[in-house]
Amino acid sequence: MDTHVFASLAQIRVLLVPIGSISQQTFEKYASEIRTFDAIRLGDIAVEGTKDERARFQPKPLSTGYLHLSFPSHPPPHSHKALSLIRPSHFPLAIIGVATCSHSEALPDIISQFNGAVLDMFPPSGMYSLARNCFVFEEGSSSGISPSGQQTELTIFPEMMGNRKLHIGTLLGEICSQILEFWLIQRLESPIGNEYLNASLLPVLPLLTDMPPSLDSKDTLPPLPSHNSHPEISKSALSKVTPVMKRNSSLGVPTVRKRLSAIGAASSHGRLFKVMADFFLLAGRIEDALIWYTEAIQLLKSPLDSIWNASALEGMATIPILDSWSAGHGACTGREPWSDIADKLIQATAIYFKVPPSDVENYQFLSYLYCSCVLRHTPVVCNLVGKGWGPWPLQPCYSPGPRLLPPTLSHNENHGSWLLHLGPRERVGVLEAIASTYSFLGCILDLIVCGRQEDAHTNMRSFGNKGNVGIRLNESSDGNDSILRLLKHVCKVLGVNLDAIQIMEDKSDPRSHSEADDDSDVYREPFGWPELQIGVVRESVAVAEALPDFLAVAQYALSSLKTLQEFLEAGDQYHLYSTAARAMQIARRRGIMKAVEYWSGRPVVSIALAPLPFIRLPIEKPMSALKPRSSDSNAILKGGTDPFLYNPRRINATQGKPLIVRNEALEFIVIIQNPYVFDLELQSLSLNTSGVPFESNPTSLVVPARSYHRVILSGKALAIGSLVIRGCVVQAPGGVPREFVIPLATEEEEERLTHKRSAALCEAGRFKYSGLDNFPWERKNKSRNSGSGSSRSSKTMLFLECKVIPEQPLLRIRRTTVTHGALMLYDGEMSSIRITFENISPLPIDFVRLAFDDSTITPAQQALAEGELSVFETYETEYALIHRPVFSWIKNDSVAIAPGRKVTLTINCFGKVGCTEGTIHASYSYIHRNPDDDGEEASVFHTRQISYPLMVTVYQMLESHGMDILPYPSYPMSTDNVAQSNSNLFVEDNGAWCLFSLDITNTYGTPFEVSIERVQEDVPWGEILVNVPPGSTSRLVIPLKKFLLSDDHTSRPIPTLSDRQFVVDKTKLSDAEQKMQRELFWYREELFKSLRCQWREAGGTRYGNLSLRQQRLTLTMLETIRTERAGIQMSFVRSGDSTEPIEHRAGKYHPPCSELVYVRIKVTNLTTTALVFTLDVNIDPREHVIHDGILCDIPVGRLEAKDSK
Repeated sequence: MDTHVFASLAQIRVLLVPIGSISQQTFEKYASEIRTFDAIRLGDIAVEGTKDERARFQPKPLSTGYLHLSFPSHPPPHSHKALSLIRPSHFPLAIIGVATCSHSEALPDIISQFNGAVLDMFPPSGMYSLARNCFVFEEGSSSGISPSGQQTELTIFPEMMGNRKLHIGTLLGEICSQILEFWLIQRLESPIGNEYLNASLLPVLPLLTDMPPSLDSKDTLPPLPSHNSHPEISKSALSKVTPVMKRNSSLGVPTVRKRLSAIGAASSHGRLFKVMADFFLLAGRIEDALIWYTEAIQLLKSPLDSIWNASALEGMATIPILDSWSAGHGACTGREPWSDIADKLIQATAIYFKVPPSDVENYQFLSYLYCSCVLRHTPVVCNLVGKGWGPWPLQPCYSPGPRLLPPTLSHNENHGSWLLHLGPRERVGVLEAIASTYSFLGCILDLIVCGRQEDAHTNMRSFGNKGNVGIRLNESSDGNDSILRLLKHVCKVLGVNLDAIQIMEDKSDPRSHSEADDDSDVYREPFGWPELQIGVVRESVAVAEALPDFLAVAQYALSSLKTLQEFLEAGDQYHLYSTAARAMQIARRRGIMKAVEYWSGRPVVSIALAPLPFIRLPIEKPMSALKPRSSDSNAILKGGTDPFLYNPRRINATQGKPLIVRNEALEFIVIIQNPYVFDLELQSLSLNTSGVPFESNPTSLVVPARSYHRVILSGKALAIGSLVIRGCVVQAPGGVPREFVIPLATEEEEERLTHKRSAALCEAGRFKYSGLDNFPWERKNKSRNSGSGSSRSSKTMLFLECKVIPEQPLLRIRRTTVTHGALMLYDGEMSSIRITFENISPLPIDFVRLAFDDSTITPAQQALAEGELSVFETYETEYALIHRPVFSWIKNDSVAIAPGRKVTLTINCFGKVGCTEGTIHASYSYIHRNPDDDGEEASVFHTRQISYPLMVTVYQMLESHGMDILPYPSYPMSTDNVAQSNSNLFVEDNGAWCLFSLDITNTYGTPFEVSIERVQEDVPWGEILVNVPPGSTSRLVIPLKKFLLSDDHTSRPIPTLSDRQFVVDKTKLSDAEQKMQRELFWYREELFKSLRCQWREAGGTRYGNLSLRQQRLTLTMLETIRTERAGIQMSFVRSGDSTEPIEHRAGKYHPPCSELVYVRIKVTNLTTTALVFTLDVNIDPREHVIHDGILCDIPVGRLEAKDSK
């Protein structure tokens, strides 16, 4: 019988046959000595010196692996000949006869009997050539035995041999050397052999004499390399050959899914590579075997080669075990590759199970391969988990071990039709292995259930063309309820509540069993022994399936998943979930109107309203916002450009209820959790609301394993009012819908949950209940009853609540005059853009307000808020924000847009250096509506906002610098200069004027015309115009009349343009310095009011202002531009009564020498207040003048404003 050893695919079978009249006891004695050599080092195998193909599988020099042997005493049945190519390890490759002899005359008879036994068991038509030898053990001979002649197949072991075991090992090494020649591979490498190998599902090679010869002697496959076994080399060599021979119809190859029956058809080399890998695995060269297996699996993708693919996976699963075993020589001490091995075996089992039926004659072989794979998987779980590593890969699994079943065996898929199609010998072997496994696992109930299933399958028809339908002759439910009650009682005693999931009517109301206070996230104290509970749950589900009671199966499985989820392994969770789903489907097909309640704990984690698109977001405003305001500057300086400008980053979460619009779609984000290892399917998920009517469609989804899943549920409110989202209604496939209440995560709710968790942790470990009251479900009911009074007095839970407002209009931007959303300006340029808005809603719009934002506002506001600027810098920053905005418009409160109509608005643009982007915000609303229709409060209205972003590029092409104020030159006018009187530089009163000069540099590539205008009050208008070429600097000079500010005016502090009352100056100045700073500030402001600087593109239409605010006023400039307090006029007159004037030429007096003249001085008070004046006269050089009277402190007296004396 086959022992289904895990590593049997790597074991070379050496058949031990009794020869002659040897007794069974003696045979077993000598056979046991031979069986001690279960592994032979590759280095101990005799390697011939030949370099031909016979050395292909021979071990390489200094090899460190092992050759594994098994010594059965029974040959395989002749019916297994179909498995000779797909499973080479199933057949003996050597035969050793065991005989005893006491005299030499009996040796010829022993040889004759040995040859006859070999011919009887292995006819000449066999596929494998056998290495044969007969071991004759001497017994009771006095003179010794010596063979007569050369008997190479006969080995005599003298009775007195002292090192017989060593001699046996040497002989086995020689036998293994003969085995490793594998002459069969040379036949398969030929095109004809490869076509025979791919001819059918389980091919068989004919005799060498029966194979048709090749039509072309050169049409042969090149031999695969012997010592350099790389599949890519072999594959490239094989692909060059095209077979031309046709298949012979006498082969009797059955057609499987229209497989071509012609031998000349091109065939894949996947099967050949798989056979090569099997031979390398038997030869102990596991590295080469892994390479060939990998290449074979890549080629065996066709459904016709599925069982070859599965067999290759079995071989690959054997390699890591042998590799680790070889490293420890009998004790596998390497890394434990459990998951990789189990995955390959499970995949191979699944492939065997899903092989499409072909011919009836192949059923027994498919079933045998499938059952062998499952039973080979058994020791992996049974021995490795309990005993760890050891010699188990080469031994059968019939010793006591852990009580654990492999996943494939636990599904009971080895029974029924699979066993029915096995032959008698194979069926007995498989049943013996299953019974032995279940016996030491202690699963008596499984044996009973399997027996019932096997009895039911006796009436099952062939699963070929008739389908996989089982017919139960007698189905009676008598006594089922008693068995189920007994199962529930047994499980309750062990701490498993099979009634955790109730069975109820299919059309029940989900609100009747809602979970508003679920404790799935609260600590639950473990009760009982999880290993025992899981075992009894498995048995209970199996019994309920065998009755059958499908609702009970679903209830037991789902109750176990809910209560034992943290203790169940992944395979158990999969099994229980699939069993429950299958049971509910069958119950539904049978017309059972009951269903189970929802079982997966609390799936809904949270519910949140998805943010509305910005263009659809309603904003609530009070009616007072429509009243005219005195100034908008304070809002700009404090961070808000307009009360209608909505900034979501500054919105406060505690503002109130979120606003939604009636009859407009909105979305809710629902977070679903799945704590299980399988994908959780939800048949229906919908919102549970109260308040105004809400229209929503349920959705179905699949939640991935052990993850949080995000679901979007959409709907719309149908009336104005309050909409409350209480939670969700969840329904599993075949179950009853259930409501889950989701309160808001407020501080009170978090405190309540924290208190509940703390109470559960505090109560854990305290046995306050006795007897059966200590069960978790009993303690939970008692705690609920005791806490019902406090829960009623607790604060009402809060839910997500939305305010539904009336329908709102919707606006969109139809077109703009901006190309690609980019605006390019010169510094100080004045331009305009037009934006066309279209009303795409059925409601009119009677209110439109524009607000603006740009990249220069935020840094300026931040600098003002920090308060680190000086008083002068603060004023300049506020001036730039208020008087030099990038965007502006003329407000028009009469803008109205009818449904489907358009309106165009003009926005002024100003080029400001440093601006890179800007946004135009349009707020709009339908305010003047009939309140009786919508019932909206008259104190508020709602707006929507649409934004248009712009990329702004500002070029600085002109730079102003070198501002200066110079005294007006004083020289007399001659007749030659009369023409200059028409120039802008000519003024009559030289002392009352000064010259203003400014340097302009053109840093751009285009010439510009720059002009400075004089716009002083009560002063004639004047202008100077200069064309500034690219890269040059020009100076502009224009006369400016001096002015004088009063002391009250210059003593005022530097103002602030905001409402801030106090601006603390960071610089510590004295009173005199502070006074001087104020004078400089006010005279600078007055100077800028008197001038207007503009530029225009030469030959173009673009124009703008040139700012002078970067220039600074110095003390020298201040003294020059400020008017003097007194005016003095001097003249010379003759003494006495003479009226003859003194000669006066070119602004100079020429009095006569040595003649007394009078100096007449006229003093004028130029200020606006009365002042007392004194006069000092300075004569230079004094030694040339004789004067009469005093020259210093000449009293003038008090002069009123503008008076002269």
